[in-house]
Amino acid sequence: MERSDWDLVRESRQGSEPAFRELFDRYHRQVLSIALGMSGNLDDAKDVAQETFIRAHKNLGSFLGESSFYTWLYRITVNAAIDFRRREGRRSEVSADDALGDDVPRAATRSEPDSRMMQKQIRDRVFEVIDELTPEHKATIVLREIEGLSYEDISRVMQCSKGTVMSRLHYARKKLQAKLGDLL
Repeated sequence: MERSDWDLVRESRQGSEPAFRELFDRYHRQVLSIALGMSGNLDDAKDVAQETFIRAHKNLGSFLGESSFYTWLYRITVNAAIDFRRREGRRSEVSADDALGDDVPRAATRSEPDSRMMQKQIRDRVFEVIDELTPEHKATIVLREIEGLSYEDISRVMQCSKGTVMSRLHYARKKLQAKLGDLL
Protein backbone atom coordinates (compact mmCIF):
# COMPACT_ATOMS: atom_id res chain seq x y z
CA MET A 1 0.00 0.00 0.00
CA GLU A 2 1.30 3.41 -0.96
CA ARG A 3 2.19 5.69 1.92
CA SER A 4 0.88 9.25 1.94
CA ASP A 5 3.17 12.22 1.42
CA TRP A 6 2.52 13.32 4.99
CA ASP A 7 3.62 9.89 6.34
CA LEU A 8 6.78 10.09 4.25
CA VAL A 9 7.49 13.62 5.46
CA ARG A 10 7.12 12.52 9.10
CA GLU A 11 9.44 9.57 8.54
CA SER A 12 11.94 11.78 6.71
CA ARG A 13 11.94 14.24 9.61
CA GLN A 14 12.90 11.33 11.86
CA GLY A 15 15.90 10.59 9.65
CA SER A 16 14.53 7.97 7.26
CA GLU A 17 16.44 8.38 4.01
CA PRO A 18 14.31 5.73 2.23
CA ALA A 19 11.21 7.81 3.01
CA PHE A 20 12.77 10.94 1.52
CA ARG A 21 13.95 8.88 -1.45
CA GLU A 22 10.34 7.84 -2.03
CA LEU A 23 9.27 11.51 -2.04
CA PHE A 24 12.10 12.23 -4.46
CA ASP A 25 11.04 9.38 -6.76
CA ARG A 26 7.43 10.50 -6.58
CA TYR A 27 8.09 14.14 -7.57
CA HIS A 28 11.41 14.28 -9.40
CA ARG A 29 9.90 14.34 -12.90
CA GLN A 30 7.48 17.15 -12.06
CA VAL A 31 10.22 19.21 -10.40
CA LEU A 32 12.53 18.70 -13.38
CA SER A 33 9.72 19.66 -15.76
CA ILE A 34 9.06 22.92 -13.91
CA ALA A 35 12.78 23.67 -13.69
CA LEU A 36 13.16 23.02 -17.42
CA GLY A 37 10.24 25.28 -18.21
CA MET A 38 11.77 28.01 -16.06
CA SER A 39 15.35 27.66 -17.31
CA GLY A 40 14.93 26.42 -20.88
CA ASN A 41 18.14 24.43 -20.49
CA LEU A 42 18.30 20.80 -19.39
CA ASP A 43 21.62 21.10 -17.55
CA ASP A 44 20.42 24.15 -15.61
CA ALA A 45 17.11 22.40 -14.91
CA LYS A 46 18.98 19.45 -13.38
CA ASP A 47 20.89 21.86 -11.14
CA VAL A 48 17.65 23.55 -10.08
CA ALA A 49 15.99 20.20 -9.37
CA GLN A 50 18.95 19.13 -7.25
CA GLU A 51 18.85 22.42 -5.34
CA THR A 52 15.10 21.99 -4.85
CA PHE A 53 15.47 18.62 -3.17
CA ILE A 54 18.40 19.80 -1.05
CA ARG A 55 16.29 22.73 0.18
CA ALA A 56 13.26 20.51 0.71
CA HIS A 57 15.25 18.01 2.78
CA LYS A 58 16.86 20.76 4.81
CA ASN A 59 13.53 22.51 5.46
CA LEU A 60 11.18 19.57 6.04
CA GLY A 61 10.56 20.94 9.53
CA SER A 62 8.89 24.00 8.02
CA PHE A 63 6.36 21.92 6.10
CA LEU A 64 3.23 22.22 8.22
CA GLY A 65 0.84 20.32 6.00
CA GLU A 66 -1.37 23.38 5.43
CA SER A 67 -1.04 22.74 1.70
CA SER A 68 -0.17 19.56 -0.13
CA PHE A 69 3.45 18.47 -0.19
CA TYR A 70 3.67 18.96 -3.96
CA THR A 71 2.44 22.54 -3.65
CA TRP A 72 5.14 23.22 -1.06
CA LEU A 73 7.76 21.47 -3.22
CA TYR A 74 6.70 23.32 -6.37
CA ARG A 75 7.10 26.63 -4.55
CA ILE A 76 10.63 25.64 -3.59
CA THR A 77 11.27 24.71 -7.25
CA VAL A 78 10.05 28.07 -8.53
CA ASN A 79 12.15 29.94 -5.96
CA ALA A 80 15.22 27.81 -6.74
CA ALA A 81 14.79 28.48 -10.46
CA ILE A 82 14.45 32.22 -9.90
CA ASP A 83 17.46 32.24 -7.57
CA PHE A 84 19.50 30.19 -10.05
CA ARG A 85 18.64 32.59 -12.84
CA ARG A 86 19.68 35.60 -10.76
CA ARG A 87 22.91 33.90 -9.70
CA GLU A 88 23.83 32.87 -13.20
CA GLY A 89 22.83 36.21 -14.68
CA ARG A 90 22.44 34.77 -18.13
CA ARG A 91 19.82 34.06 -20.72
CA SER A 92 18.83 30.44 -21.07
CA GLU A 93 20.10 28.52 -24.03
CA VAL A 94 16.88 27.12 -25.36
CA SER A 95 16.92 23.78 -27.02
CA ALA A 96 13.32 23.00 -27.83
CA ASP A 97 14.16 19.41 -28.71
CA ASP A 98 15.66 18.88 -25.23
CA ALA A 99 12.85 20.79 -23.57
CA LEU A 100 10.00 19.11 -25.37
CA GLY A 101 11.40 15.65 -25.92
CA ASP A 102 9.41 13.08 -27.86
CA ASP A 103 6.16 13.68 -25.96
CA VAL A 104 5.17 16.63 -28.12
CA PRO A 105 3.07 15.78 -31.15
CA ARG A 106 4.63 16.98 -34.32
CA ALA A 107 2.35 19.09 -36.48
CA ALA A 108 3.54 17.40 -39.62
CA THR A 109 4.15 13.69 -39.70
CA ARG A 110 5.96 14.08 -42.99
CA SER A 111 9.64 13.36 -42.80
CA GLU A 112 10.69 16.09 -45.20
CA PRO A 113 13.70 17.98 -43.88
CA ASP A 114 12.03 21.33 -44.58
CA SER A 115 9.00 20.49 -42.47
CA ARG A 116 11.07 19.28 -39.54
CA MET A 117 13.34 22.31 -39.75
CA MET A 118 10.33 24.62 -39.77
CA GLN A 119 8.83 22.89 -36.71
CA LYS A 120 12.13 23.22 -34.86
CA GLN A 121 12.33 26.91 -35.74
CA ILE A 122 8.79 27.46 -34.47
CA ARG A 123 9.50 25.63 -31.19
CA ASP A 124 12.73 27.57 -30.72
CA ARG A 125 10.92 30.84 -31.30
CA VAL A 126 8.14 29.96 -28.83
CA PHE A 127 10.72 29.17 -26.15
CA GLU A 128 12.65 32.36 -26.91
CA VAL A 129 9.48 34.41 -26.34
CA ILE A 130 8.62 32.51 -23.15
CA ASP A 131 12.15 33.22 -21.96
CA GLU A 132 11.50 36.96 -22.32
CA LEU A 133 8.77 36.83 -19.67
CA THR A 134 9.49 37.88 -16.10
CA PRO A 135 10.26 34.95 -13.77
CA GLU A 136 6.81 35.25 -12.14
CA HIS A 137 4.96 35.24 -15.48
CA LYS A 138 7.15 32.46 -16.81
CA ALA A 139 6.52 30.33 -13.69
CA THR A 140 2.79 30.90 -13.96
CA ILE A 141 2.71 29.85 -17.63
CA VAL A 142 4.83 26.77 -16.90
CA LEU A 143 2.70 25.71 -13.94
CA ARG A 144 -0.55 26.17 -15.87
CA GLU A 145 0.28 25.17 -19.43
CA ILE A 146 2.98 22.55 -18.90
CA GLU A 147 2.13 21.15 -15.47
CA GLY A 148 -1.63 21.68 -15.79
CA LEU A 149 -2.09 23.01 -12.25
CA SER A 150 -5.34 24.70 -11.30
CA TYR A 151 -5.48 28.42 -10.55
CA GLU A 152 -5.87 27.57 -6.86
CA ASP A 153 -2.79 25.33 -6.85
CA ILE A 154 -0.77 27.95 -8.71
CA SER A 155 -1.83 30.61 -6.22
CA ARG A 156 -0.58 28.40 -3.37
CA VAL A 157 2.68 27.62 -5.17
CA MET A 158 3.28 31.25 -6.12
CA GLN A 159 1.97 32.53 -2.77
CA CYS A 160 -0.33 35.05 -4.39
CA SER A 161 -4.06 35.43 -4.91
CA LYS A 162 -6.03 33.59 -7.57
CA GLY A 163 -6.69 36.98 -9.18
CA THR A 164 -2.95 37.63 -9.44
CA VAL A 165 -2.50 34.23 -11.08
CA MET A 166 -5.22 35.05 -13.59
CA SER A 167 -3.67 38.46 -14.25
CA ARG A 168 -0.20 36.99 -14.77
CA LEU A 169 -1.57 34.36 -17.14
CA HIS A 170 -3.48 37.01 -19.08
CA TYR A 171 -0.39 39.20 -19.39
CA ALA A 172 1.86 36.27 -20.36
CA ARG A 173 -0.59 34.96 -22.94
CA LYS A 174 -1.06 38.43 -24.46
CA LYS A 175 2.70 38.87 -24.75
CA LEU A 176 3.07 35.44 -26.32
CA GLN A 177 0.22 36.20 -28.71
CA ALA A 178 1.70 39.57 -29.69
CA LYS A 179 5.17 38.16 -30.30
CA LEU A 180 3.98 34.98 -32.00
CA GLY A 181 0.96 36.35 -33.84
CA ASP A 182 2.41 35.55 -37.25
CA LEU A 183 2.67 31.88 -36.25
CA LEU A 184 -0.89 31.60 -35.03
